[in-house]
Amino acid sequence: MRSGGAIARRIVLASLLALTAGAVVGCASLERLPAVPAAQTKQALFLDLPNARYFIDEARPTALIAEFKAASEREFRRRGGASMPPADILAISGGGDNGAFGAGLLVGWSERGTRPSFKGVTGVSTGALIAPFAFLGKAYDPALAKLYTGLTADDIFAKRPFLAALSADAMADTAPLYAMISSYVTDEMVAEIAGEYDKGRLLMIGTTDLDAGRPVIWNIGAIAKSRHPLAKESIRKILLASASIPGLFPPVMFDIALDGRTFQEMHGDGGATAQTFLYPPTVSLQNFPSRSRRVFIIRNGKLLQDWSETERKTLAIAGRAVSTLISSNGVGDMYRIYTTTRRDGVDFNLALIEPDFQEPYKGPFDQGYMTTLFEYGRTKAKTGYHWRKVPPGMAVAGN
Repeated sequence: MRSGGAIARRIVLASLLALTAGAVVGCASLERLPAVPAAQTKQALFLDLPNARYFIDEARPTALIAEFKAASEREFRRRGGASMPPADILAISGGGDNGAFGAGLLVGWSERGTRPSFKGVTGVSTGALIAPFAFLGKAYDPALAKLYTGLTADDIFAKRPFLAALSADAMADTAPLYAMISSYVTDEMVAEIAGEYDKGRLLMIGTTDLDAGRPVIWNIGAIAKSRHPLAKESIRKILLASASIPGLFPPVMFDIALDGRTFQEMHGDGGATAQTFLYPPTVSLQNFPSRSRRVFIIRNGKLLQDWSETERKTLAIAGRAVSTLISSNGVGDMYRIYTTTRRDGVDFNLALIEPDFQEPYKGPFDQGYMTTLFEYGRTKAKTGYHWRKVPPGMAVAGN
């Protein structure tokens, strides 16, 4: 079973454990501060920054629109009023250990010499872990390559004993993943992100607010620029939250000050609400200064799941259904982004793991599998990647 199926089975197992825990331990649960009241979700500020994050499912996200306009103005000023160059945007999807594909693609793209400096980079889950490297450019390629070819499952999580998982908030502990994130999100990286934000470039990471059940975009550049004492720690936690698969990995808690009281928000994997995101369809780039724009989407997965005879067992059936749902939703994200880009006159480009990749999957975060996938993506890009111009299942005009 491929990584999506393996993760899905673990999610199902975690859900069954949670149900069992409810029956066994009754009302016992881990302590937390009160959640932000539903009516005040929008008013709650993180680190007292009005532009630290955005709820993108609003009917009209005025704050996010203002952030986009401010970024364009910063870029315009730095250019001394000269005409704006083409803008390239990169969106990196989730996909667990299949993130090795996206990492390899970026490195090979640099080696070919055609990788642009992206105006904006977005990331979800494993895409969130890649996004800072992609945002800062090819100087970070060696670190990105090491990250996706040198890690193992032990670098990501530590399994919890069965009984501990019953009363805890996940099946595994992600302290190893947090330590890995902390090793590369350094003061130097945060300062570089802040510097690029000053130039009008944006780095956005998606998580899911599990209390509100809503997708959230975190403005990493603004947080870095704030020089808040907790900026670096917060960026680390945001990346961890985006990659924290509910049930399998613990959620990440964020303290929120509101009306003199402290609340907590519970955040998990951005993939729970979107496998990939660009910008909300409620934002139209037609309202911004005219310029040529291209979007590049890296889907860290195949179009369809590999065929697999499913055992007639509860976990196998439920796991296969969940993995199919995740895959299908990911394809739906492609159509949503394509529709938005078509409306706004943005050139659409999609990369994914093609059917010619046939390396057997050996288990979560297997180093051999990830290295092979990394080199696959690297070779594809180095020799000139053939970007898809339409989403899966849609014919190119004229064909």
